[in-house]
Amino acid sequence: MNKVAKLALEDGTIFTGKSFGAEGEIDGEVVFNTSMTGYQEILTDPSYRGQIVTMTCPEIGNVGTNSVDLENQSPHLSGFIVKENSQVYSNFRADQSLHDFMSKNGVIGIEGIDTRALVRRLRMQGAMNGVLSTVDLDDESLIAKAEQSLGLVGRDLVREVLPAQPTSWSETLSDWWHFDRDSNSPDADNAPHVVALDFGMKWNIARHLVDQGCRVTILPGTSSVDEVLSHHPDGIFLSNGPGDPEPLYYAIETIRGLFGKAPIFGICLGHQLLSLAAGAKTFKMKFGHRGANHPILNLDSKKVEITTQNHGFAVSDEELPECLEVTHRNLNDNTIAGVRHLQYPAFSVQYHPEASAGPHDSQYLFKQFREMLSKPVGAV
Repeated sequence: MNKVAKLALEDGTIFTGKSFGAEGEIDGEVVFNTSMTGYQEILTDPSYRGQIVTMTCPEIGNVGTNSVDLENQSPHLSGFIVKENSQVYSNFRADQSLHDFMSKNGVIGIEGIDTRALVRRLRMQGAMNGVLSTVDLDDESLIAKAEQSLGLVGRDLVREVLPAQPTSWSETLSDWWHFDRDSNSPDADNAPHVVALDFGMKWNIARHLVDQGCRVTILPGTSSVDEVLSHHPDGIFLSNGPGDPEPLYYAIETIRGLFGKAPIFGICLGHQLLSLAAGAKTFKMKFGHRGANHPILNLDSKKVEITTQNHGFAVSDEELPECLEVTHRNLNDNTIAGVRHLQYPAFSVQYHPEASAGPHDSQYLFKQFREMLSKPVGAV
C-alpha cells in the first residue's frame, strides 16, 4: 500500500494524499504545468530545480518512461504532484513505470489530491513555497517548514545544475522526430562550430543544433569570455536553466563581452540573460508560464505559434533598452516572448522550440540561427 503523503503550502493549506516514487521530504516552490503529454521531459528538465511541479492533466504515467527521452542525466525538480498515477503503462518504447523511474532517481511524489483546487489556489494567490513529505505528517510542523522555505528569488540555482566540464556533443534527433528526411550530420571540416553555454540545458537543444549540421561544444555557464572564445566559435548558444536570472552576474558579464564576437541565440533563461546583458530588466511572474499550449505571436510574420514554456521570470517592458526590439509576444498576457539585438547578431525567445513531445511550430528558429552562422559577424 502507498504511504500517506502530505503537501503543505506557506499559506497554511494542507493536501493529504498517497505517496509514489521515492519517500522522504523536500521543499520548493509549488507550480503547475498544463501539458497533457511529455511528463518525462518535465521530470528531467533542469529548469525545474527548486520546484514542486503539479500536473493539471488528471492521469499521468500511462506511457511509462524510457531511457531515450531524457533531457538531462537525472531529474532536478524537487517533487511531483498528480491527481492519479496510472498503475498500468502501455507504450512499446517504455522500459519502466513512472513510479519506478521516480523511485530510482529519488523524486518524491504525491497522488490522490484535488489538483484542481491546488492549481486554482496557485492561480489566485500565485506560486507559493511548500513542503512535500512522507515522513513528517504533522500539519503545523509542515506549515512552519513551508514558511521557512527559501523560494527562488535571489538564489543562484544554476550552479546546482551546471555540467562539471566542457564536452563535445554529437547526438542528433531520433528517427521518431522526422521520418521523411535524413539528419544533417556535421562535416568535421566544414561544420560551423557552436559553443553552448549550459545553465541547465535540455539535451534536445543540443540535438537540434547537431541536426542543423553544427559541431557543438558545451561549456559550463560559468565560463568566461576568454574561455568561450578560446574554442573559436562560429556561433554561441545560451541555454535554459532554473530560477532567478538577476543573481547570475557572471553570465550577464560574459554575454555582454560576447556581443559582436559571434551570432548568439538564447532560449528561456538564455533569453533573460541576453536581455539583461543588453540593459533590460526582469521580474518574477505571479504563477509563471508552464505548459505545452501557449500561443505566441511572431511580430514579423504575424503568425501564431503554439509553444511549450517553463519560466517564472520574464523580461520587463519597462525601460527596455533601445538596442532591443521585441519580436514575439505571449498572447495570454502580452509579456515579451522574444527579442533581437539591433546592433549585434543576437536574438532570443522565452519559450522552447526544441520541445519534445511538442509542439513543433517554432523549430524554424534553429534554422534561422544556422543561417546566421554563415554571415559576417557584423551583419545583423
